[in-house]
Amino acid sequence: MKEASIKVLVILGHPRKDSYNAALAESYVAGAKAARAHVEFLHVADLHFDLHVQIPFPQDQFEEEDIKEAKRLIKWADHLVFVYPTWWGNMPALLKGFIDRVFVPGFAFYEIQPDAFKKLLRPKTAQLIITMDTPVLIDRLINGAPSRRSLENATLKFCGVSPVRSMLISPVKHSSDERKEEWLTKVYHQGKSLENGVLTPWEKLMEQIMPWIKAIRLQFYPMTFFAYAIGAFLFAELAGTFNPWIFILGYLVLFLIEVITVFSNDYLDRESDRLNKHFSTFSGGSRVLVDGVLSEKAYTNSLKYLLVVLAVLCVFMGMFAIASVMHVLLVTVLLFLIAVSYTAAPLRFSYNGWGEIVVGFTHSFAVIICGFVYQGGALNNIYSWVVGIPLFFSIVPAIIMAGIPDHDADRAAGKGTLVVRLGKVRATYLAGLSVLLSMSSVLLLKKDVLLDRIYSDIIYIAFLHGAWLLYLLYQYINKAEKPARIDGIMGIALMYILWYTLVPFFNLL
Repeated sequence: MKEASIKVLVILGHPRKDSYNAALAESYVAGAKAARAHVEFLHVADLHFDLHVQIPFPQDQFEEEDIKEAKRLIKWADHLVFVYPTWWGNMPALLKGFIDRVFVPGFAFYEIQPDAFKKLLRPKTAQLIITMDTPVLIDRLINGAPSRRSLENATLKFCGVSPVRSMLISPVKHSSDERKEEWLTKVYHQGKSLENGVLTPWEKLMEQIMPWIKAIRLQFYPMTFFAYAIGAFLFAELAGTFNPWIFILGYLVLFLIEVITVFSNDYLDRESDRLNKHFSTFSGGSRVLVDGVLSEKAYTNSLKYLLVVLAVLCVFMGMFAIASVMHVLLVTVLLFLIAVSYTAAPLRFSYNGWGEIVVGFTHSFAVIICGFVYQGGALNNIYSWVVGIPLFFSIVPAIIMAGIPDHDADRAAGKGTLVVRLGKVRATYLAGLSVLLSMSSVLLLKKDVLLDRIYSDIIYIAFLHGAWLLYLLYQYINKAEKPARIDGIMGIALMYILWYTLVPFFNLL
């Protein structure tokens, strides 16, 4: 048998020592020891501590020796096992008081900002063994399974413990001795299964993959896809031909360029991201480097591999290109160099006030031109350039406003974004001007028959959206005390971009 080195802490939350829960806990301990795990046992009823949080900040309350010991054991353990009954739909008051006193800020988590928390118990795992008299299906459908969900989701996963397994034993009260013995045996085998580890092969794989998916930041890629497709479909509209294989291969190239750019930005901006206390889904990087989820070495190695794959894909593009190979390689290389220069030396656009313009350019004109040229279009075709004007002006406001939460960190790190250089108010005025330019450029373009059909009259709905965004920007400018986070404005600004991608996309499709 392979020796398991897993460290297991079994926590019994039943107030009585002679309970069936105690027998279940002992059975699990026996199984875990048979699996050669290192096991510690904690019966909460044996501990002496104040059950209640008596002061506003629980982490500042006097810590009894038993609370200190419980914290030590939880920190020591790789796997936490909670055994407790369901009373009135939830855990006993004793276990709830224990959790209130032990899982406090600074030990189990700490608050970085109102909606962002550092999970201090990662990467521990857990097992819940819960008894109840209510049938499991009734507890789940009618009660909402509060006993399990409160501990699993609102406590353990919130603090970084994952995965959390659950074994629900029910109904206990009127079960036969034989049935209770079966449950004891089942719990024993659950403990003994630790000899194969806690995670399944799939979970181990996902544990490796998920940090990279978070690092890639997939939420920003649809905009690139739609802009690229606009260029490709525009060529099909003008020339009457469309090559789906070139379309797919070309998008893979652009996808890799965006991944490399995102990784490069994350790596080169890591100092600014460490200082950033107002990050969100929209700004502040992926946080995987800052949080230590991935190492800097892993990042640099991944960049090397991605560059090799990108080079191979570019060779294939050159081999199968419909257009001039030189034109295909030219637009691809230029896009790559401009994109990575957002943070990379020597240009470092985001440090000298050009970063927002570069992001707007690469996600509008550049990818539209790529889609057009990859299909066989000419670089000097006027339609492939002017169709991206409204999209460019719709992107810039979101990129400018994304610099507001990052302002303090960027300034401390020497990063010269437009918000840092102009100040928050003047940068917001510039964002508003760009919104107006996006709408006015559409009005001008619709004077052309083809462009009028591409944008169609439905684009006028975007003007209402733009007016809403302008109103929010105006409100922000006139606030005496500017909020550090502007998630509402960011969400509306990003949705505004969709009009200038989806309307031409579907009209050309």
